[in-house]
Amino acid sequence: MNLFYHIGKYALLMKRVFTKPEKRNIFFRLFIREIEMLGVNSLGIVIIISVFMGAVITLQTAYNIESPLIPTYLVGLTARDSMILEFSSTIVGLILAGKVGSNIASEIGTMRISEQIDALEIMGVNSANYLILPKITAAVFINPFLNIISIFVGIIGGYLATIFTFAIPPDQYIEGIHYAFIPFYVTYSIVKTILFAFVITSVPAYHGYYATGGALEVGRSSTRAVVYSSILILLINVITTQLMLA
Repeated sequence: MNLFYHIGKYALLMKRVFTKPEKRNIFFRLFIREIEMLGVNSLGIVIIISVFMGAVITLQTAYNIESPLIPTYLVGLTARDSMILEFSSTIVGLILAGKVGSNIASEIGTMRISEQIDALEIMGVNSANYLILPKITAAVFINPFLNIISIFVGIIGGYLATIFTFAIPPDQYIEGIHYAFIPFYVTYSIVKTILFAFVITSVPAYHGYYATGGALEVGRSSTRAVVYSSILILLINVITTQLMLA
């Protein structure tokens, strides 16, 4: 029953969030700020993770191919499809759930316990719309770009691994990158990223918005937000894969 209580409470909060902003210029200014906070500031960690993921996938695939009947260009194909289908969306989403989600929950939770949200309500401002909508829209807008960058950088990381380790000839890796490419995989990856972006922002915002107590409770809300966001990401990943690739 506690689960249904939180689902209903979350749905009511989202109903308040997705209303027309009272002042569009203020919303647009907050939207741009959140793009920088949630997207641009996450670019560094996305690039670092993606380079090493691409390199590791390439090396592990190359070193585990024992049969001479398996062409080496399949290493490039494996690295490409692994980055597109799973790593650049799901794994990066889980990382951002920890980085972005904890930040959102802590920020809004601190505003709740310091009564800043109450002050906004007293002034007649829809605090849920004002605080949460720019974060959700900014993440949904910018995260697909992070996904594309992650895919590209991961493939480059695999290519660099072939150059520095001589696991396979680099030209064979490039051939695998071009072999049997399915454009729908990119669409599938972007759709998952958009869904993950919504979860990464809305769930932590919910936990922060209804935080009670003091600083200790804000920390607990932040932890719960990251855990629940990660679980939902994995659940959505399974459902989306079944619906789009089955």
